[in-house]
Amino acid sequence: MRTLLNLIWLVFSGLWLAIGYALAGIICCVLIITIPFGIASFRIAMYTLWPFGYTVARRRDAGAGSAIGNVIWVIVAGWWLALGHLFTGIALCITIIGIPFGIANFKLIPISLLPLGREIVPSGDPRTFGAA
Repeated sequence: MRTLLNLIWLVFSGLWLAIGYALAGIICCVLIITIPFGIASFRIAMYTLWPFGYTVARRRDAGAGSAIGNVIWVIVAGWWLALGHLFTGIALCITIIGIPFGIANFKLIPISLLPLGREIVPSGDPRTFGAA
């Protein structure tokens, strides 16, 4: 079932959103000082391609550096990536069949805004308890 959901997701929104994350990653890597953000963007692009069967968990070892980095991320790329998820989610929710995919888009907004201090893990992983 996850494979079918991932394939439908890929066609209707996953590919385009992953391209947005890849562009953000390229821009961040060109700016040199933001290379860690570029790496995070590429990691999220892979998650955006195949989201079903994975979830986001909070990293317990993340500290003040992640918080500062998240502020910079929101300014550099996070806001427009979150808008992409919002608009795609709204467009998918217009149809009955697209509602689960629209909800999946809405669930991707928090990681698109604040990706540092989070990790992508398989669903059911023990690290997902208390995730958000």
